[in-house]
Amino acid sequence: MIYALDSNIISFLLKDNSVVYENFDRATEDGSSCIIPPISYYEVKRGLMFSGATTKANDFDVLCREFGVGAMSEPMWNEAARIYTDRRRKGRMIEDADLFIAAFCIVNGYTLVTNNTKHFEGIDNLTFVDWS
Repeated sequence: MIYALDSNIISFLLKDNSVVYENFDRATEDGSSCIIPPISYYEVKRGLMFSGATTKANDFDVLCREFGVGAMSEPMWNEAARIYTDRRRKGRMIEDADLFIAAFCIVNGYTLVTNNTKHFEGIDNLTFVDWS
């Protein structure tokens, strides 16, 4: 299984959150791996750059090399548009960043790891877990 990390989970890893690390260790013991969605990369990178957190930025670069950063694709954009349409018709809008992360996971068959589960509830074909 491949787990895609939401920006909040990456932040927990950068803060050495023991609960998130325990769940990460359990997941990787069974041969699973992690990837960073491109939108999560952007959200974390911009926050670290703005705050001038050079040590955390270096730690983040290490995570990116270890896990890899996913790529945006035309199927991802199409899935994001489908999710947007579905959510808008239901009156349950979410932010674009969350739409893009969900679409990235769905198109690639990844399980999203997030602690913002409410943001992702009701999105068809999205599997997510909370490691926090």
